[in-house]
Amino acid sequence: MRVLVVEDQPEVGEVFVDSLLELGHQPSLARSAEAALGQLETERLDVIILDLSLPGLSGLDFLQLRPVRAAGVPVVAMSGVATESQARECLRLGALDFVGKPVAVTRLAEILAFIEPHALDRRQRAADEGPERRRSRHVRARLPVRVQEYDGSQWEGTSVDVSPSGMKVRAETRLEKGVAARLVFTPPDGGPAVDVMSLLVRADADGQAFYFVNLTSADFDRLKTLTER
Repeated sequence: MRVLVVEDQPEVGEVFVDSLLELGHQPSLARSAEAALGQLETERLDVIILDLSLPGLSGLDFLQLRPVRAAGVPVVAMSGVATESQARECLRLGALDFVGKPVAVTRLAEILAFIEPHALDRRQRAADEGPERRRSRHVRARLPVRVQEYDGSQWEGTSVDVSPSGMKVRAETRLEKGVAARLVFTPPDGGPAVDVMSLLVRADADGQAFYFVNLTSADFDRLKTLTER
């Protein structure tokens, strides 16, 4: 996910950036609430990690800004000195969670694992508005598919159909709608395997339909060529 860390202490911010990279996310860093607002207006963010104690606008001030509330990006507030009343105020103002500093990497991973399926769902809805995605054609294709869940468990399935925007997979294991999982499969073009984070959008008797979230441009073109044969 694209994670913006709002932290005025450089050394603390760099620790967050390193931890997020280690967890497989795409971090960026803002030193103030004002800088964070600028990034929110120009970038597509999936989550904001917000320190309450900032120069200029505070974290609580940031949560109350109209552009922040309108964007709907999940915010995780954090502080090393916040009181219980401040924590409650953060949640009242729309923060998804509040954590004390320092934040352990395991705790950070838990929070982001909870947020990620919802962030992927937001990204899916935005991508569905694009003309290329709407025109994506599905073709019948039986391909071995490995599905990896967040807890590390893996299971095998077989694709029913595939398109540049998603794939339907038939397997004995059933997931809940809205769950994110990693799909790994090899298209019949002789190229390398496709490894893509996906979101389960629906399930029926024929299989489970996944939407590709972070498919690379190269793999999108490969699957588009496959569907146009």
